[in-house]
Amino acid sequence: MELKVARSEQKAKPKKIDVKKIDEMLGKDGSVIIYFDRDNSHKDLLALQDHFENEGSSFYMREVRYGLAENEYMYEVHIV
Repeated sequence: MELKVARSEQKAKPKKIDVKKIDEMLGKDGSVIIYFDRDNSHKDLLALQDHFENEGSSFYMREVRYGLAENEYMYEVHIV
């Protein structure tokens, strides 16, 4: 499964990251915080949550708004 990481500029295209890369980051540091782009489906983020909770990790996700427009948000994910 590939997910889109939050954009660094509003008009830039989001970069992709897969679950294997997130697993590596988690194994190296023990915890990870990743910001995902609004283009990800909520269903994919819930599948990501199920994956890490089934492995015994704690998963916290919230929506972060950075502007007043309806489409100015991203998802913040903490995995411990």
